[in-house]
Amino acid sequence: MITKRIIPCLDVKNGRVVKGVNFENLNDVSSPVELGKYYSDCGADELVFYDITASSDGRKLFTDILKEVASNIFIPLTVGGGINTIEDFDRVLKCGADKVSVNSGAIKNPDLITQAAKKYGDQCVVLSVDVKRVDGEFRVFAKGGREDTGMEAIGWIKACVEKGAGEVVVNSIDTDGVKKGFDIELLKAVQKVVKVPVIASGGAGSIDDFITLFKEIPEIDAGLAASIFHFGEVSIAELKKQMAKNNITVRI
Repeated sequence: MITKRIIPCLDVKNGRVVKGVNFENLNDVSSPVELGKYYSDCGADELVFYDITASSDGRKLFTDILKEVASNIFIPLTVGGGINTIEDFDRVLKCGADKVSVNSGAIKNPDLITQAAKKYGDQCVVLSVDVKRVDGEFRVFAKGGREDTGMEAIGWIKACVEKGAGEVVVNSIDTDGVKKGFDIELLKAVQKVVKVPVIASGGAGSIDDFITLFKEIPEIDAGLAASIFHFGEVSIAELKKQMAKNNITVRI
């Protein structure tokens, strides 16, 4: 049985970690450096760092803060936001990222995935997809969930994995920050069409939500969350303890 990963996510805006609901109404939480170190020290398996306004602002990711976060943690770091070129991959990896997450950049240029996978290996390229239901269809959204691309999400994810994405983060806009559980229907649909690791994001409100995720979709690799960890509603140590009690393989 594959070990399930628990991944806190730092959504960074203007150098601070923020959190909202359904990708809107962002509130200030903490310093990404302090929070990153805290998660590294208390049992997180990986950390995700998103510069959430880089794409919509049309700028490059803030690398000074990223370097500081990377130098203070001892777990794998995935970084995204404003990744549009191979040079962006290069810059972020040189700042200490282990994997690079691409979203809007892949929508603009799907060949970016292939180029990056050839240069750095599939395991380095993470496809992050913001998905929302529109007229009964799973639709891909761009620019931090602000723009409906009109593309059907499941087919898009499958195509990107075929191009070389080695991991997929599925962000459900419908469940983001709502704390009523992960989007099981969406995640099952993705899991059916890809063989690479899939990370569930959006909707975690309790320990039970993670247990449900891993029981309902045994193939899913990881659960990602933000606010329940940021605000101390769920501790990673307690979450892992309960997962182990429920026969879910986890690194304690």
